[in-house]
Amino acid sequence: QVQLVESGGGLVQAGGSLRLSCAASGSIVGLNAMGWYRQVPGKQREFVASITTGGITSYTDSVKGRFTISTDSAKNTVYLLMNSAKPEDTAVYYCKVWRTGMDYWGKGALVTVSS
Repeated sequence: QVQLVESGGGLVQAGGSLRLSCAASGSIVGLNAMGWYRQVPGKQREFVASITTGGITSYTDSVKGRFTISTDSAKNTVYLLMNSAKPEDTAVYYCKVWRTGMDYWGKGALVTVSS
């Protein structure tokens, strides 16, 4: 089992910045990648960004150039730095871990971007 604890959600003004964190613990051997998804009510959860254990990153087009994903391997933590936030970034952000054999999700952190 892998436990994921997200933090850093909250309210930010449009154009501002916010950093989300997700700390992984438990059976973390075999991790392949960590990342973030987001979901707004009534819509499907969508991919935001990911980073492999080799450092390869991937972003959805709408956040490229604004969001940065990074990890602290010593802390088994993944971060999502959200710059130039837009109201359409408002969502519940979920941390995800891809591990050989099973994926894990965090419980989510609400991010609200005010206009």
